[in-house]
Amino acid sequence: MEGDRLYRTGDLARYLPDGNLEFLGRNDEQVKIRGFRIEPGEIAARLAEHPLVREAVVVAQQDGSGEQRLVAYVVAAAEHAAEAEGADLAGTLRAHVSARLPDYMVPAAFVRLAALPLTPNGKLDRSALPAPRDAAYARAAYEPPQGEIETALAKLWAELLGVARVGRHDHFFELGGHSLLAVQLLSRALDLRLTFSAADLFQTPVLKELASKIHFERQPISPEVISVLATASQPPLFFVPTGLGDCSYVLGLVKEMDVDCAVYALPWPSFNDVCPPTLEAIAAELILAIREIQPQGPYRFAGYSSGAILAYAIAQRLLSLDEVVSFMAFIDVALPANRSSISPTQMVREALLDSFESLDNESFEMLEGFAGQSSILQLLEKAQQIGAIPLDCDLQNAVLMYEKIAQFQRALDLYRVPSLQVEIHQFYANEPLLSRRARSRTNPIGPEASSPMRGWDRVLSAEAVHAVPVPGDHVTMMRITENRQVLARAISMALPNSPRTLGQSQAPRS
Repeated sequence: MEGDRLYRTGDLARYLPDGNLEFLGRNDEQVKIRGFRIEPGEIAARLAEHPLVREAVVVAQQDGSGEQRLVAYVVAAAEHAAEAEGADLAGTLRAHVSARLPDYMVPAAFVRLAALPLTPNGKLDRSALPAPRDAAYARAAYEPPQGEIETALAKLWAELLGVARVGRHDHFFELGGHSLLAVQLLSRALDLRLTFSAADLFQTPVLKELASKIHFERQPISPEVISVLATASQPPLFFVPTGLGDCSYVLGLVKEMDVDCAVYALPWPSFNDVCPPTLEAIAAELILAIREIQPQGPYRFAGYSSGAILAYAIAQRLLSLDEVVSFMAFIDVALPANRSSISPTQMVREALLDSFESLDNESFEMLEGFAGQSSILQLLEKAQQIGAIPLDCDLQNAVLMYEKIAQFQRALDLYRVPSLQVEIHQFYANEPLLSRRARSRTNPIGPEASSPMRGWDRVLSAEAVHAVPVPGDHVTMMRITENRQVLARAISMALPNSPRTLGQSQAPRS
């Protein structure tokens, strides 16, 4: 209709006789890594702009730890071959691409080839591309770690990043680190009594500099709580994990925020297998960790997606204990008008299938068809058989994780959201979510998901809901750097007594 907008997805589809769309594949070589859709040709084009490079190709490869990483293969320009031979090619090209593309599009490794391998038909032979060696990663001249802390930290980096050797001048993110690996690093470091915050890692990502900030004394807090930002003058801000148990989003977001308070990412709660927990019980468990850090209010919380509903249940519990909750930041969470017609197990199965979106069309359809009559373990085993999951992946642990997700979804579905005397800031995505599976299945969006208030005005007064738009959809508002920066600034502006709000009014309502 006139005035409507079209979204160019790059997907190929056809209409079926019943009016539904059948997904056929893609019309490009787009890949998906850690939730980001990436066009490798765009990265190769930026590489080819460098005078040292004559040809370039970028592919997604699985490393030894099972992570998908971008690897760039380059052929040096003939007139600069000698210069490329003696240069730190990985470091030079990484700096070149970093200045032109977002972080998630920067290859983890750069491999120099004499020529690109070709098939008899003259096309790129991807199977003949060699695996990157250690020298392919951007790194400083090697100097061995010094002292107990540097040695322990280097060992952790090597295990998480899948590299054979880490020196004291190496850079965590230039070796292929990202937010999810940073969360794992913080957790495993705590097991070794190495205490540092996510802010320390972002501000000093070189091994020897980070080691200088580390102490062997564990902070007197629950070991699963992640310290994202060190203590400051204002009451702390607690981020609640999403319904998938993920708190990696917090690290990149807080890095962009301007706040004068400590920031913590709360742990994924434990679950009782005999008696499935309620959301109120999960909230009570998390409050024990919260009060170990902050014994008394006022309390401040933030939550993304269904994690915000858990944050609301935490506030409910604290208010019943006569505590003060002074700030609630909800990041694009809808309050459904009706209970879901999909079982928690089916929701988990759908989430698992979503994680395989980057597969080719034939493999994806095989898994999708198999999912309907299989258990989570059987679906994971099938994914492992076709190469979508590494052979050394611990499937039993993966099943336990998905069972926890199902229990959390069940608790969410049973939760009856009360009306509380609180105000919330709803930072909502101003674009609809468009994903491969959302486009290929019946997935109606209710009015609560399209309203800026996301349905929270049913349990709170309209004056208590401060709706603030953020560019992007539910996923890209957090994952695309420019959108995340807007979100970070908006939360900083809304947070009382932050540097951005001192002497300023609260963020405007929609």
